[in-house]
Amino acid sequence: MYSREQKLLIAFLQSITNIPNAEIDRALGIFHLSKLPKNQFLVSAGEIPATLGFVVSGILRLYYISDSGSEFTKSFCVEGDVVAAYTALLNNEPSKLFIQALEDCDLLVADYREYQSITAKHPCWHAVNQNIAERLFMKKEKRESSLLLESAQSRYMRFRNEYPGLENRVKQHLIASYLGITPVTLSRIRARLRKSLSYDNED
Repeated sequence: MYSREQKLLIAFLQSITNIPNAEIDRALGIFHLSKLPKNQFLVSAGEIPATLGFVVSGILRLYYISDSGSEFTKSFCVEGDVVAAYTALLNNEPSKLFIQALEDCDLLVADYREYQSITAKHPCWHAVNQNIAERLFMKKEKRESSLLLESAQSRYMRFRNEYPGLENRVKQHLIASYLGITPVTLSRIRARLRKSLSYDNED
């Protein structure tokens, strides 16, 4: 009998491709439930990461800290996301980013080398790994184009579409960091949108 957490991981994997039950069971054998309390780190900059995680519940923030001490939010990972310091993991090198829990998180975590060993033995995993890589690439490309081409308000609206409900769970200064703006600018954007919405409701 599968646990609730395992069922969520199975549903995620089966949404990508048809995976034989035997392969599912092999994968579940290496993913273990891990509880990450709020404000604790899954990965810290300078560490060589060794794990791949699946978010069952909670929110994690991926961010960098510059030499001057400024924080730059790269992305958020929420329920149903795969989370890892990918570049460092793939290259077996120290991570440049931090991955921090913004809420108490439940994760299914696997040793990445064990995951590689298991997924090398059946072709179904090629589709899974390719899908995860494609999602990451598209997320990265959308993020870069948004920062370069869109206005601050457009970036905020995109954030709301991509992370529905997240703005009610994440502090405003972290959202501002993700958008590349100041918290004051974010407050002005939100006030302007609320005002616009109230006008629309009056019509």
